Amino acid sequence: MNWALARLIAGQICIHASMAGMRMAAPLLALREGMSAAAVGVLLALFALTQVFLALPAGRYADRHGLKRPVGLAVAVAATGAGLALVFPVFPVLCLAALMTGGASGAAVIALQRHVGRAAHDATQLKQVFSWLAIGPAVSNFIGPFFAGIMIDHAGAISGAGAGSNEGYRAAFALLAVLPLLTWFWVRGTVELPPVIAAEGGPPQRAWDLLNEPPFRRLIIVNWLLSSCWDVHTFVVPLLGHERGLSASVIGSILGAFAVAAAVVRLLMPLVAERLRERVVVAGAMAATALLFGVYPLLGSALAMGACSVLLGFALGSVQPMAMSLLHQITPPHRHGEALGLRLMSINASSVLMPMLFGSAGAVIGVGGLFWVVGAIVGAGARIAWRLQAAPGQD
Repeated sequence: MNWALARLIAGQICIHASMAGMRMAAPLLALREGMSAAAVGVLLALFALTQVFLALPAGRYADRHGLKRPVGLAVAVAATGAGLALVFPVFPVLCLAALMTGGASGAAVIALQRHVGRAAHDATQLKQVFSWLAIGPAVSNFIGPFFAGIMIDHAGAISGAGAGSNEGYRAAFALLAVLPLLTWFWVRGTVELPPVIAAEGGPPQRAWDLLNEPPFRRLIIVNWLLSSCWDVHTFVVPLLGHERGLSASVIGSILGAFAVAAAVVRLLMPLVAERLRERVVVAGAMAATALLFGVYPLLGSALAMGACSVLLGFALGSVQPMAMSLLHQITPPHRHGEALGLRLMSINASSVLMPMLFGSAGAVIGVGGLFWVVGAIVGAGARIAWRLQAAPGQD
């Protein structure tokens, strides 16, 4: 990993940490102010909702303008959103801040992923750089909520207003407004790549035309299935742990073990990238996920659930670098941004809709049944993953 890539990863961490910290602090403040659980659920959904509608325009904008202009705009929007929450810490403004920080984070990630993919020289390097880049969200999902929580608890106490006071939340929002500015510090020195100009004279191109291409369509389906598995695990493990009588800290540790395993496998993948084949890794991950989902509801102890969570983290954590590598190989260079936008849109649409579907289905078939049904669907999808293929000569 070279210094230029390290700076881009640091930039990604800062803007994503701002959104992750806001996603933790805003619901806590809303609950403190007496908002209902339903209102807090709507607030959380807004972080993903903006990305559903803005992903495609953001991808097209990155295709036209490269890296720094999209990232600069995203930095301004994210810092403004957190700043508004700092000045007006009321529920309607928190909703606006959720929309702004969520959308800005998604737009910045698309521009960064497009730049990193274009800078890679071959398929092996694609797998390496996207394995490194995929570590960023895992780091930011830790540091954003962690430091926001410290500010909420301790800044208020230092000011004399008490832990968890409005002063503590204002201090957290101030920190979250500064983090995106650090993104610009890291990214501003990056050298832009030469623009890719589409051939003239052809029919008008629409983003949805990409879905008419079987390789891209298969990749989106597989990516959506595996993204849904992340959502299932996050949603169902607390319910399963509650049924088993596990404490909140134990349930949190099980989910934390999953996140750590996903980060560890991404640290290891660049070391063996040359030997990895995208479709083999993705199909293997789907088969392993199906097997682990079948076993998960049968486990009674926290230790066994934790071990299963670690194995699931290894399987699902390996997918994103492979999917990103394939995406950059099977789509035209001048449409990488659009392709990334479609992928992000499908993932965030899943994050908005799937928890509601899981809740309804779980009430009918039970928590274990939900694991088994999703596992069966993912296992059947392994056949689609096996048919994924990079461009000739690149796999």
